[in-house]
Amino acid sequence: MTHLFKKITLLTVFLGSTQIAAAQTLDFFKKLPLAGASSAPQTQSLDQLSDKDANSGLKAALELGAGSAVSKLGSGGGFLNNDKVKIRLPNILEQARPILKMTGYGQQLDDLVLAMNQAAEAAVPLAKPLLMQAIRFMTLTDAKNILTGGETSVTTFFKDKTSAQLTSAFLPKVKTVTDRSGLANKYNAAVGRVGQLAAVPPEQATVENYVTQRTLDGLFYMIAEEEKAIRRDPIGTGSQIIGKVFGLLK
Repeated sequence: MTHLFKKITLLTVFLGSTQIAAAQTLDFFKKLPLAGASSAPQTQSLDQLSDKDANSGLKAALELGAGSAVSKLGSGGGFLNNDKVKIRLPNILEQARPILKMTGYGQQLDDLVLAMNQAAEAAVPLAKPLLMQAIRFMTLTDAKNILTGGETSVTTFFKDKTSAQLTSAFLPKVKTVTDRSGLANKYNAAVGRVGQLAAVPPEQATVENYVTQRTLDGLFYMIAEEEKAIRRDPIGTGSQIIGKVFGLLK
């Protein structure tokens, strides 16, 4: 009986020491970094940005993108030499080009394309103060939508806030340029000839309306391209605050 008691006692001690060792071993492994885990500090999240930094970074990005788009389009050939935004003949005239060329209007059509793009290049600089004003009056809801939206949420913001004002600003400028260059007469003559054969859509009926709309389209296209570039490489903008804020959105 004594011998059996000793065996039980030894077994109990062994099991107890094994449990302690197992617990100590488990605790040791818990303290080890997980496989593949980095020892670098936790990456900062968007929620950890101060309101001041988030606001400054967002506004800086908007100003950079909008300013760059206006600058590129407003330079000589900004529309004409960029196939993505070049203003071409309205569909109604393009479809009738073969007939118009046969009746001696070929050169006038080429002149129309040149003059329309020059009118757009003359009008687009008027956009900058309106775009900057939209940035100044940006609300917290606007900012949230931009930061959590898609890759063209900045462009959507500008479209929603400035389209009506931009149209009002562009239209008189475009009309002045088209009237002075004789573009309106050439356009109306070409559209008049085509109108005898087919219905002309209202938005293509006057050159100033057509060019104004195409100018808006080109501007928002370029703002979208600038926005994508900033989101793709925020550090490449050279702005520390843009890199900090938009780097967290990648």
